[in-house]
This record gives sequence, C-alpha cells and structure tokens, in this order.
Amino acid sequence: MNTARNSAADGPSVAVVGATGAVGREMLAVLEQRAFKHREVRAFASVRSAGQKLAYRGGELVVEALTDQWPPSGGGAIDCALLSAGSGISKAMGPKMAASGTVVIDNSSAFRMTAGVPLTIPEVNPLSVAGLVRKSGGGGGAIIANPNCSTIILLMAVTPLHRAFGVERLVVSTYQAASGAGWQGMEALERETRAVLGGEAASATVFPEPYAFNLFSHNSSVDVATGRNVEEQKMIDETRKIWSELGVGLGGELGGSGVRLSATCVRVPVMRAHCESVNVTLSRETTLAEVRAVLARAAGVRMMDDRAGNSFPTPLKASGGDDVLVGRLRVDPGQLPTGVGAGVDLERVSTRGFDLFVAGDQLRKGAAQNAVQIAEMIFGGS
Repeated sequence: MNTARNSAADGPSVAVVGATGAVGREMLAVLEQRAFKHREVRAFASVRSAGQKLAYRGGELVVEALTDQWPPSGGGAIDCALLSAGSGISKAMGPKMAASGTVVIDNSSAFRMTAGVPLTIPEVNPLSVAGLVRKSGGGGGAIIANPNCSTIILLMAVTPLHRAFGVERLVVSTYQAASGAGWQGMEALERETRAVLGGEAASATVFPEPYAFNLFSHNSSVDVATGRNVEEQKMIDETRKIWSELGVGLGGELGGSGVRLSATCVRVPVMRAHCESVNVTLSRETTLAEVRAVLARAAGVRMMDDRAGNSFPTPLKASGGDDVLVGRLRVDPGQLPTGVGAGVDLERVSTRGFDLFVAGDQLRKGAAQNAVQIAEMIFGGS
C-alpha cells in the first residue's frame, strides 16, 4: 500500500500498472517530479513482483499484484490508471477499469487505432480529451491511448510546422534506443557490449541480431506485402489519426488523414533516447528563418542548432529531459528553386523542403511524461 501521500485530499487516486518496468518506474518518477496532486498512488505489477518496495516522495510504495478484480481490494475507487504492462493486460483490464469509472491512460498499442479512443499528445491535440476534464470521484471512466514513442517525438517537432504552413510529406529515419524495448533491451545492450569488449564474438541474446556495436532494422515484424515493419506502420497510422484531431482548421487531406509519410525505423546501440532524421515538404513556401522562428516558440521543443560549434541534438543530451530537442535545421537542396546558387542567403530563400534532426527521451516524453501530462489535463494538474 502507498505510504507516500500528497496533501491534496481532493486529488485523484492514481494507479500505476506495470510499476516495476522501465516505463512504470519512469511514470512514478515523473509523478514525483511534476508534483502531480493526488490523494494516493498505488503501484501494481505481476504476482512475481508483488511485495517489492519502490521509493516515492519520501516514503515507499509496496507493489500489489494485479488481479482480475477492479477496483482492487484494499482501498477505494481508482480515479486514474496509468497502464504500462503490455497490450495483453491493457486489452483484458482496460475496458473493465473504464467501466468502473477509472480514466485509463494506456501506454500500449492496444487501443491506439480504436475508433472513439483519443490518441493524445497534450501539446499537439489537446482537444482530443477536452470532454474528459473532471475532478476525482466525478464522471465516468474512459480509455485514452498514449501514441508510440517515435510518433510522439516526431510530431512534437513537426506539428508546429504543420500548424503554420501545412505539411504535405514527411520522410523519417529513426535511430531507436534500447529503452524502447524496456529493461530487457537495455540489459541486452549492456550484457552484449561487455561480452564483446571482453573478447567474445558478437551474439544475439534478445533481438534477432547482435546488438553490441551493431544496428539493425527495427525488431518488430515485417509485412511481406508492403515491406514495412510494425513500427513504421504505426508512425504512418498514428500521425494521420492525431493530425485528423488537431482542430486547427486545416482543410482537405492536409488536415491529417491523408498526409504522406515514409518511415525507416532502425534500432541502434544507444541505451536511452530516440533520434529521428526528418525531411519535410510543406504545403506552401516559407523560409528557413521562419521555420526556425516557429520551432523556437513551440511548447515542449528546445532548439539545439549551433552550426559553428557543431553542437546538435544527441541521445545523451535528451536523456532525462522533458523537451524534444531539434537541430540540424537546413534547406533541402533538392527542393530549392531553379537558379539558386552559391552565395545566396539560404535563411531567406522561399522553398517547401527542409531537413531537421530530433532527439527525445523515449521513457519520458515518449511514454511516461506524456501519460502524466494527459492526467494533468483531465484532473487539473499540480
């Protein structure tokens, strides 16, 4: 049971499900760091993790075993459940939790493309949950889906451009860290790296390919007909759904449902934080100076674009941070107007094509932080 309570007696009761996993632990850390007001937090995990103690706000949480019973015994109603225990648990328990009056914020892929379930990034499409704002003990339950980590990081960077100029096409290459596969992936990277440095031959222990000093196509399954893996398809489908819910008055296909997006998703031997290389074609011409200005004032985005110092976003710079880092801003030379040559000020040339490089902490903004931000929108924040 929770022994670390907040003084906000009228705040929501919060359950973190999957609390001993990489994202679950990060959810607790984010709840603590953001001073999210609640009357209690309860931690749930599998039977084998029950009884573990997790530090929280000067006290500790004793992990409880998740069962089929909801609301769980040993306490009152649960107002908000943050789920990060896998799609199987989400599918089994999410509807039951929502039926009991709990607002479920699910980090798995279980409900992302389900009609009627909001797929929400607070800085991008807050209107998707506008009808769910409530206080503890009031209103019915609901399910809200956290987008995939790569989708969140991408859309934090390019949605400000979509709002300002419209986005016609995106070409994205991802550099995805071990953290995207949870503790198992992170431990595999460390274990295999130590083995290779110790003189052993590279070998695969968790992923289909050796991870140490290697990179490979994302380990999700590949559609034989399209050649796209699951991670790439998620970015396409989720971007279209989220941008369809923007509510910013963008008409026609460019409202989101028909945006053209090509993704190549790759796992790289980095412990934490994903990076993405993005080529964007805007709907109308603008200048690099205007693109830079839009991104500089975007919520949740931090510019890191020092050409002279060759200092740009990296996984280490993004790890542990709340913001998505954006840099390497430049004009796409393949889309420059005919006749533009050397000596032209590329900051002021009007064009539709631009390149940028993005880095974001997959465990935080790509997962836990986004979920807590949704809870803050619904239950009133800190």
